[in-house]
Amino acid sequence: HRKIEVVSPTRQRVMGVLFILLGLALVFFFTPGLTQDQTTTFGLSLATSQVQLPPWQVHTLSTLYGLAVVSAILGGIQLARGFGRYTNWMLGLVVGLFIFGFLVWAAAGKSLNLVGMLNTTLSRSVPITLGALSGILCERSGVVNIAIEGMMLTGAMVSALVGSLTQNAWIGLLAAIIAGALLALVHAVLSIKYKTNQIVSGTVINIFATGVTSYISAKFLQVNQALNNPPTFGGTPIPLLSEIPILGPVLFSNSIFVYVMFILLVILHIALFQTRWGLRLRAVGEHPKAADTLGIDVFKTRYMAVVLGGMVAGFAGGYFTLGSAGRFDEVMTAGRGFIGLAAMIFGNWNPFGAFGAGVLFGFADALASRLAILGIAIPSQFLLMAPYIATMIVLAGVIGRARPPAADGVPYEKE
Repeated sequence: HRKIEVVSPTRQRVMGVLFILLGLALVFFFTPGLTQDQTTTFGLSLATSQVQLPPWQVHTLSTLYGLAVVSAILGGIQLARGFGRYTNWMLGLVVGLFIFGFLVWAAAGKSLNLVGMLNTTLSRSVPITLGALSGILCERSGVVNIAIEGMMLTGAMVSALVGSLTQNAWIGLLAAIIAGALLALVHAVLSIKYKTNQIVSGTVINIFATGVTSYISAKFLQVNQALNNPPTFGGTPIPLLSEIPILGPVLFSNSIFVYVMFILLVILHIALFQTRWGLRLRAVGEHPKAADTLGIDVFKTRYMAVVLGGMVAGFAGGYFTLGSAGRFDEVMTAGRGFIGLAAMIFGNWNPFGAFGAGVLFGFADALASRLAILGIAIPSQFLLMAPYIATMIVLAGVIGRARPPAADGVPYEKE
């Protein structure tokens, strides 16, 4: 039987009012000061693209009014009869219209390369999405892992050091994955075998990773630059696909980290929800006693999930040095592991939901830098606050209650 989602009348009204308010905001906040003849130009090609598309030009005021009307109409329909199980999709659509309206206003009378911004958005969402996937692996098995930040930071440092010593980016990346797995194993032993409080265990690992990486960086990497100069993974265009207009430069002309992220998304989704292995993993995270009764080794399953999560976190750490900066700097992950956990909750412990949240954070990051170039008088700090505010709204229940696995964070006592 097909599960039918029932939306409460209160939530239906709140969502309808929100849609209308977003539409009104487009008019009252963005239209003042604009002239009738003003246009906004969006670039649709990168300078390196073989296929160059003409820029897309829109009339600024007309576009903003049109987006506002569409949002208000959707809000009216939501108030009148609602969209049922498509409510969240409508929320995403209205928010998307609002963001597009913001871009139209921000680039009024100027030009904004839309493809370039989307490409930057995808790149900056990589470590956040990978951190979220690491968290999903752990928490679906019932183990809370807030040590993802420390695993990523350690992976970044180890990949820079080993990559510099060997002058081989692949060996550096492998070292980062192993480093993440070793820290995850420590967390697993403390959490599963010794039943240590999982939050405390993760916090200890984060503090340890911050201290060790900062010490090694100050004592060795900063003193001897030859130890902090690893080779990096450049962009690898996929033949033919990278030449597709708009989508090609965004999706098919990236580094290995972007491609692996997409592969992991598909593999993890199928593994969790379409295989026996995934069913057992989720059973251990939901009801370990019942899983144990059916012959599933709860401890072994949790160890495996946490170590796999650590490997993903180590791989994410390698992105910072081998896929982006080309060197290691102290605390360079800048809380991306914690943001990944927020993206995991945002995505309701679902790989593709977490990816959507990661893209939202990446978009805010990319938007802040683009608006600085355009000279918009909005402090970048306010733009960087946007995804955190969105996360709080989500956690407050606007999109729906996020329900973690029932046994998440609960040590299992075998009888």
